[in-house]
Amino acid sequence: MSYTALYRKFRPKDFEDVKGQEHIVTTLKNQIKADRIGHAYLFCGTRGTGKTTIAKILARAVNCEHPVDGSPCNTCKTCRAILEGTSMNVIEIDAASNNGVDNIREIREEVAYRPTEGRYKVYIIDEVHMLSTGAFNALLKTLEEPPSYVIFILATTEAHKIPITILSRCQRYDFRRITVETIAKRLTELMEKEGNDVEEKAIRYIAKAADGSMRDALSLLDQCIAFYLGETLTYEKVLENLGAVDTDIFSGLLRKILKQDTTGAVKTLEEIILQGKEMGQFVTDFIWYLRNLLLISSSDHPEEAVDVSAENLEKMKEESTMMDAETLMRYIRIFSELSNQIKYASQKRVLVEIALIKLCQPVMETNLDSLYDRVRILEEKLKNGVVAASSVPQGMGDTSVKIAEHPKTEPQPKPEKAAPEDLQYVRQNWNAIIRDTKGLLQQMLLESTPKYDGSTGEPVLYIEFRNFLAKTCIDSPDSMEMLKNAIRKKIGKDVEIKMILKDGAAGETRGGLSEITVDDLLMQNINMEISVETMEDDE
Repeated sequence: MSYTALYRKFRPKDFEDVKGQEHIVTTLKNQIKADRIGHAYLFCGTRGTGKTTIAKILARAVNCEHPVDGSPCNTCKTCRAILEGTSMNVIEIDAASNNGVDNIREIREEVAYRPTEGRYKVYIIDEVHMLSTGAFNALLKTLEEPPSYVIFILATTEAHKIPITILSRCQRYDFRRITVETIAKRLTELMEKEGNDVEEKAIRYIAKAADGSMRDALSLLDQCIAFYLGETLTYEKVLENLGAVDTDIFSGLLRKILKQDTTGAVKTLEEIILQGKEMGQFVTDFIWYLRNLLLISSSDHPEEAVDVSAENLEKMKEESTMMDAETLMRYIRIFSELSNQIKYASQKRVLVEIALIKLCQPVMETNLDSLYDRVRILEEKLKNGVVAASSVPQGMGDTSVKIAEHPKTEPQPKPEKAAPEDLQYVRQNWNAIIRDTKGLLQQMLLESTPKYDGSTGEPVLYIEFRNFLAKTCIDSPDSMEMLKNAIRKKIGKDVEIKMILKDGAAGETRGGLSEITVDDLLMQNINMEISVETMEDDE
């Protein structure tokens, strides 16, 4: 006989075997015992949480000849027929491949006929959000007033895609993600039944990697057991098979980052890659490691906040005192952004290396949280006695030695201060901002230039108009509000704005303004998505 995957072999056959969805199981059992069965159910939730499993159990329970406390007996003729897939009373439909109007019309024709045996005809429509608009409309009337012997069970992972007219006709049940403890307990129980020797630490890692999905956990466990068939499944073997990284490596990598050892951090990454570890998994696991450190540093009872061994907890407590919460949040932010980018990147290693360099060299960023990190590094250098090198050359002796006078030079003009980051974003998106305005203001903005005060570098956006007709816009509060709204919509921030006329035009002027350049911004944000826009002046 061919091998059956663990998630199929141990699929629950009654409500008591379902784990992590007690709120749904209790409700359905009470409905069956009280004979208050609904005509349409909607099961929503992430993958692997038991939607289809409970739908099949419910289909057997409502048709069972001898139900036991609301659950099917699984021994009567009807239950056995449904379990074997030979019953005409339970019809499973995959909406992903049967999503047309004709498929739903067939259902409408079939519901006119009573079941040949049993009480109810049950239609289980999986991935119901994949139905077309026409199919939903065809299903609507049947769903609203089905025959008394018909039950619809709709299952979906994306409830927001289902029309409200369908939602309002169903009893909705939201399936929760299953906790790590519940998954680990279930896996341990099944491994004892199978006679496989698996370490508890390995079970917990698989349960955590499943991210709330019991089916994912069983599939991962099945994969690891198959690779090490006949051997004890240890934590290290699970890490090796799933391409994950041990916490000791994360600890060593973090300490190199805190020492600003860029070369050492990149070498650690190279070792991880040579071991065949998957970059996406590495990024996800490192974020979790940093998250645990943040919880430890901000919790009065760290042993309750994170799920790690006592040995690792002591090491992580030490690391949590080596940096402040702002630095940890900066690390998490950089790697969270990386997690989104790396999914579709072809050069994943390069992206991870750039992220590590950013962590080691906070001077590369201008954010507030990077400033905290730079202050931390300076404080450590001062505490360790590291000072700036003396400007007096070696061998000059005591301070009484006269320094040769240098000829006086003309004072150099003070260099301009760079425009604030927000103004650079405005300059980069200037054409798109103009498109969100209208009327005379839009016409005048087409002939304007966004500038800033280069002498002070203050975060004030000056709009310099070249046309004297812009005086109407300058004096209009509505125009000012329209421009502020357009900027807020594009960059997500409020910016102080002053409208002025260019020298030579009638009205107010201001000298000493400089055009905003975005070159520095682009150099600092290597990974930012850059779009070049053009906007022609209206004739």
